[in-house]
Amino acid sequence: MSKPILIPHDLWEGDAEAVITAWLVGDGAEVGQGDLVAEIMSEKAQFEIEAPAAGVLKILEDEDAVVAKGATIGAVE
Repeated sequence: MSKPILIPHDLWEGDAEAVITAWLVGDGAEVGQGDLVAEIMSEKAQFEIEAPAAGVLKILEDEDAVVAKGATIGAVE
């Protein structure tokens, strides 16, 4: 069962969007629950996104994509 990788609604204040600055793991790579998989930036603040479960990473949004809170940027299958 696939687990989505979401941008948390409480990661920063306000409704500003963020940019995916880097994927730290490649598409199709094995990840463990809690592994850092991506970095995003909003209003000059950098945030790290963790894998919600162990499995194979599926990237749904490319680096430099603009994303909002709650957006699904990938999944762990």
